[in-house]
Amino acid sequence: MARVLVVGAGLTGSVCAALLRREASRPLQLSVWDQAEDSGGRMSTTESPHNPHCTADLGAQYITCTPHYAKVHQSFYDELLAHGVLKPLTSPVKGMVVKDGDMNFVAPQGVSSIVKHYLQESGAEVYFKHCVTQINLRNEKWEVSRETGSPEQFDLVVLTMPAPQILQLQGDIKNLISERQRQQLESVSYSCRYALGLFYEAGLKIDVPWAGQYITSNPCIRFISIDNKKRNIESSNIGLSLVIHTTVSFGVTYLEHSTEDVKELIFRQLEDILPDLPQPVGIKCQRWRYSQVTNAAANCPGQMTLHHKPFLVCGGDGFTQSNFDGCVTSAICVLEAVKSLI
Repeated sequence: MARVLVVGAGLTGSVCAALLRREASRPLQLSVWDQAEDSGGRMSTTESPHNPHCTADLGAQYITCTPHYAKVHQSFYDELLAHGVLKPLTSPVKGMVVKDGDMNFVAPQGVSSIVKHYLQESGAEVYFKHCVTQINLRNEKWEVSRETGSPEQFDLVVLTMPAPQILQLQGDIKNLISERQRQQLESVSYSCRYALGLFYEAGLKIDVPWAGQYITSNPCIRFISIDNKKRNIESSNIGLSLVIHTTVSFGVTYLEHSTEDVKELIFRQLEDILPDLPQPVGIKCQRWRYSQVTNAAANCPGQMTLHHKPFLVCGGDGFTQSNFDGCVTSAICVLEAVKSLI
């Protein structure tokens, strides 16, 4: 039985795992490792410390499907809609630019439920707090080391973490990446931003006519979402959750500052937009060092194969674009690259 490792439990990694399981012509022992404490990656949903039913999407807010991808990825959208993982976005988002034919969807259980759906479909063994540090060739297998625990060997490895983290890996992989591939990986660039999740006690209402709003006149805040209103799951028993995304320029300026300092700066700006907000019962400040890809790897559509025997391949939005369809495209490209081996 072939041992397969997918590194990264974000959207690309989870779709990769699901496709590998569906398309495999022989039994696979499939593992997914992630350095975080939960799945989702940049499709992250966090819970209120006081009520697990009160959640906030700190990464992606909604899914936009263009007419092109409505056809190309129809089976993916149909599946997620049939399972209730996605529903049409019907709540008003002020300042949203909608192009002809585009459809917008929300995840009623939070965007991380999309990732969790694919991980469940994959049947993979998912391990958190597994931070990969080294990849070495051992007897025609990949020996993968992590920060804690013993190294493990795999027949096939798929890396779906951001490009800078691939370049930080130690071991034989450093010599296996060609000079051209290194340049391609180094050319991948990302925007940076912060997200603030605020959780309130049940009963609070914010009297505004929108569920989300794009802000153009503030140097710090770019987007605000009343998250349960955005997902149409308002309930008198569940507290309100508020998400604030900063501008990219603010994220770059304060990237290395403490989250405590950043939190205070965001709060001060928020008072101008939503004055008289009561004190939240829970706060989560998320630094997105690799928020969205601003420059994908050149001449490397969908994936990058680093080694053939045994197979080592990279995927993720660094080879496409930072949205649902970009990640699905990359996962499909990874599958095509390894199909003959599974």
